[in-house]
Amino acid sequence: MFAVVRTGGKQYRVAAGDKIAVEKLAGDAGETIVLGDVLLAGEGDKLADAAKVSVSAEIIAQAKSEKVVVFKKRRRHNYRRKAGHRQQMTLLRIVSVGDSKAAPKKAAAAKAEAPKAEAPKAEVKAHEAERQEPAKGAEVKKETAKAKKAAPVKDAAPAKAADKAPVKKAPAKKPAKDAGAKK
Repeated sequence: MFAVVRTGGKQYRVAAGDKIAVEKLAGDAGETIVLGDVLLAGEGDKLADAAKVSVSAEIIAQAKSEKVVVFKKRRRHNYRRKAGHRQQMTLLRIVSVGDSKAAPKKAAAAKAEAPKAEAPKAEVKAHEAERQEPAKGAEVKKETAKAKKAAPVKDAAPAKAADKAPVKKAPAKKPAKDAGAKK
């Protein structure tokens, strides 16, 4: 039996015993996972209901794919940039494709993930509480901003008094004429 599954934004045609490399999935080597997004399933020329089919796979290893070289160049501008990238990937061995073998594992995985779904809700509530209550540093900044706003008002009063009494400037000094220079 074969199936077409979607994971990591790509589609793979798999059968029992196949080895595939997919975008990185969570898990360690030796763990069994269920690929739930089955698009098509069948055997030979006959197609089966994809909703009833599940695919289970074993993680062989977490690895990196081959290096991709990114080279940028602009002619006649002495501009060259070279960078490399190695994409994270997971190597999978397809254990089973079908409805009877993988379905109990899928149900068990759903039960195991249900308590995990509640934990993020608690984290979201904690983040919302932090948004409502400003951080300690933010309160201090607000207080200093208030103090800064009040300080210029106090400094402004003596400045107004200085404006009332104009200060006389000393006359500019004229350069002394040297009698010896003209001779």
